[in-house]
Order: sequence, then structure tokens, then C-alpha cells
Amino acid sequence: MKHPYILVPSLVFLLLWSGCSPKPIQSPSVLEIIDQDYRFSTKSLLSFSHENKIDKSSIFEWQNHWLIYGELKDVRNIKTKLETQYPRLTIKLYDKPFYNFNRQKYSNEKPAGEWDHIIMTANLVQDTVKQKEYLEFHRTQFEKWPEVSRGFYHASFQQVLVFRNGRQLMLVISIPKGESLDKLNPKTTEDNPRVNNWNSIMSHYQEGIEDAPKGTTWIVFNTVKNR
Repeated sequence: MKHPYILVPSLVFLLLWSGCSPKPIQSPSVLEIIDQDYRFSTKSLLSFSHENKIDKSSIFEWQNHWLIYGELKDVRNIKTKLETQYPRLTIKLYDKPFYNFNRQKYSNEKPAGEWDHIIMTANLVQDTVKQKEYLEFHRTQFEKWPEVSRGFYHASFQQVLVFRNGRQLMLVISIPKGESLDKLNPKTTEDNPRVNNWNSIMSHYQEGIEDAPKGTTWIVFNTVKNR
């Protein structure tokens, strides 16, 4: 099964569900909580977040995976608290993006006042040579593949962040609050055909996480902010 969007799965992944938070976010992080036994619940995480003054708009979920995303103060302390309170859970920290498209820095334009965040995850393939190639593509993207960031700009993406923990990738795409990726994503390739080449190349470096449905590369996290 292929993800319905074209560009972001190539840069790393496009997402479809959104959570809103005030802008700008300068140095966000992602905490992933995984429960292999399916005994943890969104209700438990919302209770923990309330106790630790974490806004519920920062919480995302997919099956037995949960995310806390945002400019988290003392993120390592939050991770330690989760590990202490829920010792059987797996807690993963994604604290420094290796790719960062920032619209304001790119264009010197004032960003949108509020953003919707869309988050997806996938794995890099196990081949370590290919992993290094993938990271190098992203390190040199602005110089060697400027069409990709130009497409993000044309589509009104406010920020695109890609994080890594081991083989696992997390992508956060931020768009103006209330906008839709169904509407914006096609603009990334308008009069910009080289983006399709980038998409094709990137697809050789990515695969689904271990518990993704068969044939699925990109897992989309859903927001829980309206609960």
C-alpha cells in the first residue's frame, strides 16, 4: 500500500492528520511511547501530560504507538518520568532533526500565526551504506536538489523536520492552521518535475516499521487534541 501523497513520502513522509500548536517552534523534539502488550492507553498518556503541564494538542497516536511532539522543556526529564512510571514501555527520544526546512529562513517571509502539524514514521532500510547515502542526500538537498525546498515553499509548508532514532524516521510537516495537505501537496510538483526524481530515489531507502501493516511504508499518527 502506498501513501496517498507523493512528495513528503519522498523527502521523508507526508502526513495527513494534524495537530495545532502556536508558532514559532524553534527546537522541537519527539517522544515516542510504544506498548508491545497493548495495555497502555491514550487516557493514561493524557493524564500523564496533564500532570506534567503538556498540552494535549501535542499528543498523537497510532495503535500501540504514541507521540509527544513540541518544544518540550526538560524533554529528557519527561522521558525519565515516563520510564519510571511505566517501566515496561519503550520510550524513544528524537531530539535533533537532521533535516530542517524553515519557511521564514528560506524566504525571509513572516510565517503563519498558527500551524497544523502532520506526523508520519517509517524505517530506513537495514543497509548501512544506503542509510549514509540517504542522510547525505538530505544534508546536501538545499544545494544539490533546491527544487525540493522550492516545492515546500510553493506549497506553503511552514516547516519540515526529519528526525532519526536508529533506523526509525519521524517527519513533521507544519502547514498554516486550517489548511489541507490534499490541497497544498500538489503544489510541490507544479512546474517542478525534478521533485518526482527525488521521490523515486528516496523510495529505495525507506520501508515500514516492524509492526506496520504488510505493504505499508508510512504510518500516519492521529491527533488526540479533540478528546
